[in-house]
Amino acid sequence: MFRLLPILLSFLVVLAACAPAPTPPRMGPDGKPLPRLYRIGSGDEARIQYSVLDSVNALRTASGKRPLSLDARLNAAAETHSRDMAVQNRPWHFGSDGSSPIDRVRRVGYGGHFVGELISETYETETETLAAWAADPVTRKVLMSEEANQLGFAWFQENNGKIWWTLELGATGPQLAMQ
Repeated sequence: MFRLLPILLSFLVVLAACAPAPTPPRMGPDGKPLPRLYRIGSGDEARIQYSVLDSVNALRTASGKRPLSLDARLNAAAETHSRDMAVQNRPWHFGSDGSSPIDRVRRVGYGGHFVGELISETYETETETLAAWAADPVTRKVLMSEEANQLGFAWFQENNGKIWWTLELGATGPQLAMQ
């Protein structure tokens, strides 16, 4: 039995040497690793929207702010803008037709008023994108708006994996001064 142990150990060492080495990350022209592809499935819409809503509400509650509710019309305005940013190939707040965020929420029949919009062009997940928004003082101020009580969230993913994220905030009730 003791003679069998060295043979078995030798066999395991040889077997381990035959295993394929881990694939190193693919590197981009800047020498940094290329992002892993995050694919959003066709059935993921509600899961992602409610996950973002829950995360935003956790941030807001921890800061003493009232929670938001998800609004289908704000989701539609966010989706339209995400697709339009992809068409324009640039992240910015104006549509290819010159529309503003206020124009977009009116077009979808939103009955409240526009509070703010956050956008992103990235390969990152919704959680990573939301974390970046929450970490930046300017975009965090939008997320924490006292005035907001509704949220819309949507995206457009290109075939290459790039994702265009849009978050819309609105408020029902009488219009208050913008922050």
